[in-house]
Amino acid sequence: MRIRTALHTLLLGLCGGALLLLPAAPAATAADNGTWGVFPTPPAGASVTDRAYFFHQGAAGTTVSDSATILNSSDRELTFQVFATDAVNTPTGGAFALLPAETKPKDVGTWVALAPGAASTVTVPPRGRKDIPFTLKVPQDAAPGDHVGGIVALNTQVEGVQQEGKVQVGVKRSVGARLYVRVPGPVTPGLSVEDVRVSRGAPLLPWVKDARATIAYTLVNRGNVVVGPRVEVSARGLFGRRVLERPGRDLGLVLLPGQRIELTEPWPDSPQLDRVSVKVAAGASAYPDLGSQSGADFLAVPWPAAGAALVLAGSGTAFLVLRRRRRAAPEQAEREPHLAQAR
Repeated sequence: MRIRTALHTLLLGLCGGALLLLPAAPAATAADNGTWGVFPTPPAGASVTDRAYFFHQGAAGTTVSDSATILNSSDRELTFQVFATDAVNTPTGGAFALLPAETKPKDVGTWVALAPGAASTVTVPPRGRKDIPFTLKVPQDAAPGDHVGGIVALNTQVEGVQQEGKVQVGVKRSVGARLYVRVPGPVTPGLSVEDVRVSRGAPLLPWVKDARATIAYTLVNRGNVVVGPRVEVSARGLFGRRVLERPGRDLGLVLLPGQRIELTEPWPDSPQLDRVSVKVAAGASAYPDLGSQSGADFLAVPWPAAGAALVLAGSGTAFLVLRRRRRAAPEQAEREPHLAQAR
């Protein structure tokens, strides 16, 4: 049996907007899966921390020190592989995720050096905790803006087995605390809406049931700071008739610099016979001047019903043609003897 690790990254709550210039959101909680958690080490003498994530700001060449704490809430000893890595948005849906242990980081994950005692594995006793000091050095060539990653604790024990085709896959769980680093310099927020498209499904009997459609689009963060996207979706039919109006709303996600994500909007009662123009507009509450929009046109036709009508029309036409030919055949047969007599 071949076993490989399937890293389950923890999707944390949104961070508050005071330091990171993100839109207001519910307070984030420490990264915890109910069995163990990872969070910034509390101050001396405190049992809990008011930091749900790491945030540091420093110019190129700066070195800062901090510590991560692993809390084991279970009744058994747990051993973890601890590592720093980069954060990404999942391509579909845009969820916050941390790269798995087997993928080498290229950005802030390479800036972190863990204490020598955590270089291989760390064992935490039952109902105990372990503090992992680390240093973060901002490279001399670090680009201004936000660099996002995390400190991850991966349980070294295989907790289950999944079947993927003919291969059995050992599953290990991990928990990661977010790490944000802001390098001072020009802040250039950027957000674009691209590749808007509409897919439809029309009922066999039009207007008896609703037609369903899905609006798909791509959001791209082309700036150097994290953005909390706010999206508005609308559509107009013939003569500017409004057929869809969804006011701007926060998507509840953090779009990282350089990331591209695919999102969808269900449209359960889309038009069944119309020419429609769809528009998707995006912005961010933290950056009022930031905005982008894109759109797509489509022709709404009840194709199943139209196809059935064409088949019926074709069948009716063929029936009439055959009927006329059958009527013409006896008449032709009656005329031939008269021609012979005339000769």
